[in-house]
Amino acid sequence: MLRPEISSTSPSAPAVSPSSGETRSPQGPRYNFRLQETPQSRPSAQVVSASTPPSTSGAAGDRSSSSSLPCPAPGSRPAQGSYFGNKRAYAENIVASNLTFGASSSSARDTNYPQTLKTPLSTGNPQRSGYKNWTPQMGYSASSSSAISVHCPSVIVAVVEGRGLARGEIGMASIDLKNPQIILSQFADNTTYAKVITKLKILSPLEIIMSNTACAVGNSTKLFTLITENFKNVNFTTIQRKYFNETKGLEYIEQLCVAEFSTVLMEVQSKYYCLAAVAALLKYVEFIQNSVYAPKSLKICFQGSEQTAMIDSSSAQNLELLINNQDSRNNHTLFGVLNYTKTPGGSRRLRSNILEPLVDIETINMRLDCVQELLQDEELFFGLQSVISRFLDTEQLLSVLVQIPKQDTVNAAESKITNLIYLKHTLELVDPLKIAMKNCNTPLLRAYYGSLEDKRFGIILEKIKTVINDDARYMKGCLNMRTQKCYAVRSNINEFLDIARRTYTEIVDDIAGMISQLGEKYSLPLRTSFSSARGFFIQMTTDCLALPSDQLPSEFIKISKVKNSYSFTSADLIKMNERCQESLREIYHMTYMIVCKLLSEIYEHIHCLYKLSDTVSMLDMLLSFAHACTLSDYVRPEFTDTLAIKQGWHPILEKISAEKPIANNTYITEGSNFLIITGPNMSGKSTYLKQIALCQIMAQIGSYVPAEYSSFRITKQIFTRISTDDDIETNSSTFMKEMKEIAYILHNANDKSLILIDELGRGTNTEEGIGICYAVCEYLLSLKAFTLFATHFLELCHIDALYLNVQNMHFEVQHVKNTSRNKEAILYTYKLSKGLTEEKNYGLKAAEVSSLPPSIVLDAKEITTQITRQILQNQRSTPEMERQRAVYHLATRLVQTARNSQLDPDSLRIYLSNLKKKYKEDFPRTEQVPGKTEE
Repeated sequence: MLRPEISSTSPSAPAVSPSSGETRSPQGPRYNFRLQETPQSRPSAQVVSASTPPSTSGAAGDRSSSSSLPCPAPGSRPAQGSYFGNKRAYAENIVASNLTFGASSSSARDTNYPQTLKTPLSTGNPQRSGYKNWTPQMGYSASSSSAISVHCPSVIVAVVEGRGLARGEIGMASIDLKNPQIILSQFADNTTYAKVITKLKILSPLEIIMSNTACAVGNSTKLFTLITENFKNVNFTTIQRKYFNETKGLEYIEQLCVAEFSTVLMEVQSKYYCLAAVAALLKYVEFIQNSVYAPKSLKICFQGSEQTAMIDSSSAQNLELLINNQDSRNNHTLFGVLNYTKTPGGSRRLRSNILEPLVDIETINMRLDCVQELLQDEELFFGLQSVISRFLDTEQLLSVLVQIPKQDTVNAAESKITNLIYLKHTLELVDPLKIAMKNCNTPLLRAYYGSLEDKRFGIILEKIKTVINDDARYMKGCLNMRTQKCYAVRSNINEFLDIARRTYTEIVDDIAGMISQLGEKYSLPLRTSFSSARGFFIQMTTDCLALPSDQLPSEFIKISKVKNSYSFTSADLIKMNERCQESLREIYHMTYMIVCKLLSEIYEHIHCLYKLSDTVSMLDMLLSFAHACTLSDYVRPEFTDTLAIKQGWHPILEKISAEKPIANNTYITEGSNFLIITGPNMSGKSTYLKQIALCQIMAQIGSYVPAEYSSFRITKQIFTRISTDDDIETNSSTFMKEMKEIAYILHNANDKSLILIDELGRGTNTEEGIGICYAVCEYLLSLKAFTLFATHFLELCHIDALYLNVQNMHFEVQHVKNTSRNKEAILYTYKLSKGLTEEKNYGLKAAEVSSLPPSIVLDAKEITTQITRQILQNQRSTPEMERQRAVYHLATRLVQTARNSQLDPDSLRIYLSNLKKKYKEDFPRTEQVPGKTEE
């Protein structure tokens, strides 16, 4: 167990380092640990000076020299031999080593652990005072994961940035403690570090690791500052830069990556920064886990930033992709709409896909083909769903199996035995899964079926069955699983194990007999119960039973009562529980030795489980998409260079509302890529903007979308500017927050972006707000990005006179007479129509139906009328401009037809004829416009 000694220096006096004698500058409490192991116990923490000079050697940013201190090889155990030596002998040594339970290993371990600095990020941020010997336990639930919306972070990320001329080149490596997969990425970022922050938000890390040179006192990097500002509730650790060593990172990958994914070496050989990050990450994980990864056991892959669309964290929040903004506990989110997954792995995959949609059309269409087949073949759908729901968390199971504990304890033994039973349970589901998929037709499903043909599944299962009983399986209940673990190994393999199990059985029988005798002795309905915390204890229900003297006999102790149920034990039962635990330890000890030997034999075949894990999670997600389609009238999307949605509706609103939401059409092309949307308050503008983005995301993850017909252009970035709240944490007013968000969009948007802006410039006066909106619109109009701009500034609508690719749209309202109050009321239709809104002073009308005093409303109307006369200028559209507009729209329609038309020649001829007729009808009308004035 780590024993951190925390030295808190007062602001008035300097502190002297107990290790180096250096004086630390008085800057308040700082915590600095050098992690090292002692021969007598687990690793302990020793306080060192915060001013210890950092090492500059071996850094990826320098790439000029190697570490001055020897960095142990991946997984090195000096007492057992080098990790880079004979891997089979290494595994056999592990198995053959003496097991000690409850005590530390006698072998001296590597003492060269990285120095880490725990930096308190804020006074309200809970920090761990030290690191525990922590191995993630398997936590399985038989219930569907669709009921679970809370994401528990389990990802550790290492981040490193180049220095000097390489500043802005970012390397990242992440590992999920529940999934033995390392994801590497390296990319160039701009000064806003938008890609880094977005990727970290998507990973939702438990802990972030950076170099100590990035947070030097008074000289911290901009990247470090931004990460600490954006991740205030995440544990943050810095380690010496020498551990960010690209050479060691490449060695780690060569030794730990499974053969099937070894091509990653070719991708990352020159990616020095992600190699440096993975070196620091694995060194740190090995330390905090107190275990090493078995050779050739990890799935390592490289993901470039160009492979998925980018959705920044603010947009994810505005669109309610994962968390509902009103109530974080409910599932009225896009994740909630689509999540009908049955396994934790499927749920995790759906979550990551929503945050990072695909951009490859071929991959998306392969998924859509699968969803279509699942919808058309009920037998396939229900057969797959039945089998998939029986799988446990395959990724987490694999994560625990490939770790070799540095210390052998009772918990480690029990965990290995449990997970071997889970592995047997998982492998026994491969054949039923193959049977369910045997008649599938789509290429992706056939490919997954082919991956299940791997002979290694059968080899592993046969090896397991030679040691493990056929009827050993996963069961609910701690006592049931304890029994399964005790009798997992076949009899006659180890006679001492058989004797220990007979002893355990006799003790359990004696406990049951003793409780039965106590019931007869006191004439009480006693029954035997069990819990993992208390062991065996006695329970009794007192329905219609009067206790003598209203109390239990004195022989019973530790009595607790819940309603009419008593729980208690006795001194004899406590002693028998101790004997039972002692017998269990012996059983686990001997079973663990057998299990370790078995695992050493199957390690070379265990990599096929990565394919199985990937297959199960992907099938689960595709089944979830198909399930969502059966509950609503979704349609398969097409992919062209046009965003066209016929009668589309908001998927989350559909889930909330008792009635189906009002559907609307959307049509955006390169020739008409800027929509200005107007309409009164509460007419549906914000909902419509979010609806477009949600449909786009659904299409790009391979799901059907809520519409009668849909066509999408692949977008690589989705930006939103919707919220109008103050931000107290960053001391930003509403207007300042608007400016920061719009600046982020302007800096990062490109021709393939989808941009949604809702009511920009409301935080300042009208003239400045209109000016800012106009300037922002002109900048965005220079891009080919698809932009939807909702505004109350009607003056902005006249920009279409200068830019032909602008289209005005508005939400219609109707005026109805309120007979009870003898006033006119507004009826919202939520229908989108062409042109700008004809409603005037709708803010005053909304105020009129509120509780505002009538005199105030009357004065406001008079003042508004006077101001309107002074500042409103007539905007005229000349006949020449109207002719240009008609020609422009005809040309864009012809270009769109040439690119995307799938009509047969006769239908195409009719369409073009109608297009020509419409153009002739519209063109003369432009000559009648001279006197028309738009306001």
